[in-house]
Amino acid sequence: MSKSRKKGHAPRKVLRIPDLEHSKIAVLNSLPAKASQISYEYAIDEFISWYCSEPRLAFNRTVVLRYRFFLEQKNLAPSTINVRLAAIRRLAYEASDSGLLSPELAAGIARVKGAKRLGIRVGNWLTADQGSALIQGSRSETLRGKRDHAILSVLLGCGLRRAEAVAIRMTDLQLREEHWVIADLIGKGRHIRTVPMPDWVSKSVDDWTTAAGISEGNIFRRINRDGKVWGPGITSKSVWHVVKAAAKRGGFQHLAPHDLRRTCARLCHLAGGELEQIQFLLGHVSIQTTEKYLGCKQKLRHAVNDNLGLKGLPEVASSMN
Repeated sequence: MSKSRKKGHAPRKVLRIPDLEHSKIAVLNSLPAKASQISYEYAIDEFISWYCSEPRLAFNRTVVLRYRFFLEQKNLAPSTINVRLAAIRRLAYEASDSGLLSPELAAGIARVKGAKRLGIRVGNWLTADQGSALIQGSRSETLRGKRDHAILSVLLGCGLRRAEAVAIRMTDLQLREEHWVIADLIGKGRHIRTVPMPDWVSKSVDDWTTAAGISEGNIFRRINRDGKVWGPGITSKSVWHVVKAAAKRGGFQHLAPHDLRRTCARLCHLAGGELEQIQFLLGHVSIQTTEKYLGCKQKLRHAVNDNLGLKGLPEVASSMN
């Protein structure tokens, strides 16, 4: 009797749907950021769907390698594949920690390497003139115009994420060392930082809050069809629409809110800002992440192959024919 009881409590090799769901909930509860929870939940659900469609596979390193190959066959970006694999590793860890999976199998899954990224993707950054044009193009005397101008100013001038911008409260705006800042901002991973506000950003926020009559609570609010302020705040999706509308007016293609954060980092660097200070501004744990935000060192405007001295190529080609 005791022998069978011990056998029933032994870690399994094949996890069933209740085991996977239990482990998924543990993973999501361990993640502080809402965006990470959404991303990991989607990745785990995709894996569970694939895993349960296969005939009684053991949850081990070989199976995860097969899943990585399955993802690669779908021509997903390496970064997307690596997020999916990170979620699966976390799933295996939580399953092992709950006694559902043997530690040996979880360790094997942890050793699965991510997809290699070949080359460097060219990001989307604005120049200082383009950034100014984007900001100025959003300015108007309407309440909506003042709000959108303040949102764009905060994103571009302070390098905030969408979720950080919508969470700013009036009490967060404080004077520190004779400089207006967003104090004790809680960012990704619940990391706390203080973000300086340039004078022009502070003025745009002040113009909006004064016109809207906001003295407490969240700074950014919804505006109804009658042009009046209502509700306790706005969503990250609203910020997305504000940026997309401004980009369309300014003729900027494929511009996303996070591109304004990248632009802030690069313009700080071009203005002589120290890398460490830019890291503090953006709230990055790793300095390598900050370096990625500055962009690759490849110069496209003055490309190295622009001046090869081969201006007579059409004539050369015709003479060879």
